[in-house]
Amino acid sequence: MSRFLRIVLPALVIVAWLAIASVGGPYFGKISEVSTNDQTSFLPASADATKVQERASEFRQASGAPAIIVLERDGGLTASDQRAAGTLAADLGKRDDVQGVSPAIPSEDGDAVEIVATLTQDADTGDAVEAIRADVDDALPSGVQGYVTGPAGFTADLTEAFAGIDGILLGVALAAVFVILIIVYRSPLLPILVLGTATFALCASILVVWWLAKADIVTVNGQVQGILSILVIGAATDYALLYTARFREALRDHRAGWGATKAALRGSLEPILASGGTVIVGVLCLLLSDLNSNKALGPVAAIGIAFSLLAALSLLPALLLAFRRAAFWPLRPAYGSAHPVLTGPDARGLWARVGRLVARRSRVVWIVCTVGLLAMGTGLVGLKADGVPQSDLVIGSSQARDGQDVLADHFPGGSGSPAQVIGSAAKVDELADAITSVDGVDSVVAAAKDAPSGTVAVDQASGTTPTVSRGDVLLEATLSDPADSDAAEQTVRDLRTAVERVDPDAIVGGATATAVDTNDTGIRDRTLIIPVVLAVILLILMLLLRSIVAPLVLIGSVIVSFAAALGVGALVFDHVFHFPGADPSVPLYSFVFLVALGVDYNIFLMTRVREEALRHGPHEGVLRGLGVTGGVITSAGVVLAATFAALGVIPILFLVQIAFVVAFGVLLDTIVVRSLLVPALAYDLGRRTWWPSRLSRADHHM
Repeated sequence: MSRFLRIVLPALVIVAWLAIASVGGPYFGKISEVSTNDQTSFLPASADATKVQERASEFRQASGAPAIIVLERDGGLTASDQRAAGTLAADLGKRDDVQGVSPAIPSEDGDAVEIVATLTQDADTGDAVEAIRADVDDALPSGVQGYVTGPAGFTADLTEAFAGIDGILLGVALAAVFVILIIVYRSPLLPILVLGTATFALCASILVVWWLAKADIVTVNGQVQGILSILVIGAATDYALLYTARFREALRDHRAGWGATKAALRGSLEPILASGGTVIVGVLCLLLSDLNSNKALGPVAAIGIAFSLLAALSLLPALLLAFRRAAFWPLRPAYGSAHPVLTGPDARGLWARVGRLVARRSRVVWIVCTVGLLAMGTGLVGLKADGVPQSDLVIGSSQARDGQDVLADHFPGGSGSPAQVIGSAAKVDELADAITSVDGVDSVVAAAKDAPSGTVAVDQASGTTPTVSRGDVLLEATLSDPADSDAAEQTVRDLRTAVERVDPDAIVGGATATAVDTNDTGIRDRTLIIPVVLAVILLILMLLLRSIVAPLVLIGSVIVSFAAALGVGALVFDHVFHFPGADPSVPLYSFVFLVALGVDYNIFLMTRVREEALRHGPHEGVLRGLGVTGGVITSAGVVLAATFAALGVIPILFLVQIAFVVAFGVLLDTIVVRSLLVPALAYDLGRRTWWPSRLSRADHHM
């Protein structure tokens, strides 16, 4: 049995993970096959925009997104240009991925022409738009500029921006982590073992997520895909570093690798499981979201964290048992060597100095840290997180954004992306009047369900339409402003108010309504989920630490840290990068990750502090816990910050903002909160930190 435990069992574990990696590895780069970036598909079933999209097929053949082609020549299009535009429209109509094409419609100023090509329902939007753009380039007469914009164009640009998420993002993250680990541990082998563990965890995660997405059990989009990779690499590395620190410590007391493995598992199992469990519970709270894009991240992230835990507690121990002291070469811990002195006048090093500062000026330290963090949090006053236009989602060049600007110069801004109203056909005249009375509506057409005539044009001058007596009617209102502008969103809100006065059951959808419903739902989600996450994590901490005061201290410190990170982020976004705002989900995702991951480090610290306090008393326990965990937690924090910062290489506004807030927040947690604020406050409170447990009733060795 002893030989089995020492040799056979670790070998079986390593072989099992190799098998998982060999199967899951090929799925790198394939997860985009089961992901979608269609904004409407992320809305809740209760949203009006979703209901309109689902019912649109009752009025016309089901179709994909419209691609709007706009051609422009300064000084006016020539007759030859007009003929070329007509030929282009005819050629686009012959494509297999295009369901229908409008005629080439000239602008009133004669400088531009517009063509709307509606894709087929099963067309791959990215591929179709790329092909259409190639056709447009080939058909352009000299001196004419051409653009493909509209919902299909923006989706294609978003898909292209996400194209590097599998290779570039993962490569940058792994390279950053490898360099950090080399610098910290000065060992060529240990970083390979740690990153191998994290990579194998990611292989297993992607394999499971791919098949669940294939079976439509979970939804995957670009942002979920990117966050999964970063979260698994960062979390698995963190858990691996905690176990590695315990194993290295145990090698000083155990000659045999198996003895050191048992001691390391005994010391790290509880905090790693508690930390991982906290993150899993935190991300699963996203299931309470009404927004499907938020809800999708919950189970996917939970799967990633679960495999991170499993790899850190099975594969890494097996690898370190196989290599033992050689894993730390050239700084191998010798059996019987003395442990570092953590406290007292003989203690040396950074963490000994920090401990002495905490012991001498605990109250001053935690008050100064708190005031500093609160000062950073004042930046929240300027945070605008109620949504950004779709045209601003992609950072850098975007043909769809450029094309929309040209379109708005020559046509009604909402051309090709109308607001859609479904209401009673018996009230079509009243509905049409209500719609045309709203400022920001340029024109209206109606299509009646089951009506013999099919479509009915609304006369803008008289405001009348032919009467349709049965069924429902779909009215499409072209807006004066670009479909993703604030003005268009206000027009949709006004439309909803106007049509509901006529028909309380009328619903408004379309591209602009989708953005409105997405932002409103996102704001509702963060208002609900943030308190739930706090309550759930507080309960977990109380059970883990067997205390009420300590968890309140930890939760309070993380909240202040989050406010500081988001406040600084708001200042940087507004005054440095000049971003147009933020998606409502940016504060929500940042909160979930920072609270869950920030509490991770506090769990690592406070479980060790409690362990030391049981032996040496509360005050000495704080100093010893800080000294022994300082290096590993700081390393883990720098690694996690680097992995999240890697999200910034993907030119998507949402991910860049998440990258900054989480990376900066993790560094705050690591350097300020966990190193100074929490230890100083725990030292100042003394045994009261552990109230009402037995530890709170004695300030001496137990």
